[in-house]
Amino acid sequence: MLLKSMLETTTLNPSLSQLTTNLNPSFFHQVVQILRDNFSRKASKSALHLLANVCQRGRNRIKAAEAGAATVLIDLLLHTNEKRYCEWSLSVLEQLCRCAEGRAELLKHAAGLAVVSRKILRVSQVANERGLRILYSIAKFSATPSVVQEMLQLGVGAKLCLVIQVDCGVGKNKERAAEILKLHAKEWKKNIFMLVKNYSVFSFSAMLSNNDNFMQHLQCMHSMNPVVGG
Repeated sequence: MLLKSMLETTTLNPSLSQLTTNLNPSFFHQVVQILRDNFSRKASKSALHLLANVCQRGRNRIKAAEAGAATVLIDLLLHTNEKRYCEWSLSVLEQLCRCAEGRAELLKHAAGLAVVSRKILRVSQVANERGLRILYSIAKFSATPSVVQEMLQLGVGAKLCLVIQVDCGVGKNKERAAEILKLHAKEWKKNIFMLVKNYSVFSFSAMLSNNDNFMQHLQCMHSMNPVVGG
């Protein structure tokens, strides 16, 4: 397959890999169309691998986003629970969200934030990491008041709390989730009942305070619904 050959060539030969630093926009439209058609799982995976490789370069990320890559990746994530497929899709989407164009495409999709949040804690640690990086990019660089409100309504804040509390929310994933919550702590507090639902209001309020023991307060949360936020 042509896509597979391109991937192997650019991966194994560093000098040829440099030729992919500024690919023609038509290339991305063709790869995105392969993902959109989804005529075979093998072809789609090869396309995902290729995008993951070439989107390590900033200019390529922008071109991929402008070709609609973020939109088609979200659509793919909506219709699959396969571990490796989800991991690769989230990995490419995370790269795209490093540029403003990619973040804008994700937010423009009605299911963008929802599907990323849903995959966290449902697929694998790799998917958790990629999903949290995506949410962090959105929260730090593209979080308008309406975006923060959408995150609240979708249960993204509650999912972040769940990442921090459950056993698999360890190391950098815990830290990343806490960082996202801190970025918009005032908004979370304003809408605490929407965010907490069945949580302890007192312990959650303490968590959002300017207390140095932020992480300790998070451990005090209890009565949490097992599938909050997705």
